[in-house]
Amino acid sequence: MKDFGIYTLANDVVYDQLVALLNSIEVNVGRDIPVCVIPYNEQLDLVKQELKSRNNVTLFENWEAIRCWDKFVNQLWDTHPRANDSKLTRPGWYKGFVHRKFAAFNGDFKRFVFYDADSLAMKPIDDIFEKLDNYDLVFNDWEHAKPRAYTELNIDAIESVTQFTEADLRPKIHCDSFFGSKQFLFGSEDLNFLKERWIEKHESEWIRASSWWSSSGLFSYITLYGNHPIFNFTLSPNGQDRTGNCANADSFVNINNVLYNQDGLKPIHRIHYMSYSSSDFSRLCQGEDVNIRYRDEFLHYRFLRQPEQRPKQLKPPSITSQTNRFLQKISRKFKTVIS
Repeated sequence: MKDFGIYTLANDVVYDQLVALLNSIEVNVGRDIPVCVIPYNEQLDLVKQELKSRNNVTLFENWEAIRCWDKFVNQLWDTHPRANDSKLTRPGWYKGFVHRKFAAFNGDFKRFVFYDADSLAMKPIDDIFEKLDNYDLVFNDWEHAKPRAYTELNIDAIESVTQFTEADLRPKIHCDSFFGSKQFLFGSEDLNFLKERWIEKHESEWIRASSWWSSSGLFSYITLYGNHPIFNFTLSPNGQDRTGNCANADSFVNINNVLYNQDGLKPIHRIHYMSYSSSDFSRLCQGEDVNIRYRDEFLHYRFLRQPEQRPKQLKPPSITSQTNRFLQKISRKFKTVIS
């Protein structure tokens, strides 16, 4: 058992992103901080090969914990009002394994920080571990600030059957792409309690239908109970703590390959490349001119250990490549319709 460490979730599909994240952690967080990769699935040949070259990085191998979270999450979603929707209306990540990140609560680190693999670490995380002296969960995201009609927790539904007000609920709405917490915060008794309420009290309706099968929506639901103290840097009274973090939405300034919030040059914990696919990054790393914001920063960290392999010039995709991708997209939609 170790006092602290970092988790991420990955497989070979996000190999390029994983390498970039690990390099950014090494440079901007600490060379020796232990990192553990939770397997998204068993497609791990490239991941295992990469880990051989990193003394501080290991593979999470507690499959009992992983399967426990699989069972819990699937039991919950199978009783959601939209569980019987047709395949056409199910989200693309239906029956995926993003929730396996929650196996971090069953890992070896007493305190930990989780990064989604499609992120780059930009500064040390001592301040997060310090917050864990007084809080059980630490976040740095703006999910709580979404308009009432778009929050993943259905505030109207919760207010109608509980004593919670919108003011109570807002600080409890958060993302799951980056968070700090503690080992064994959620045990089997906690999960059984949540499952009972979800099913018998119909609290599945507390997750907005448009956010169905959302791991962050589910995480917000899980953390509603238990009186766990929560801190979100974006709600901090210290304005220096409040920064952006999304590559496709926020503006940053690059100083020596470290990004800072454009307004005030405030340090950021990480940049999150949400809304970009793993195939976008694979093509970028192969030299294709892909429209990704802050792609130079990504390429810097991706090829930090192998600068000679970094594409010298980015070129637009050929007409043949574009046509093939279009046909593949049509084929996938057709298979969805007839299946």
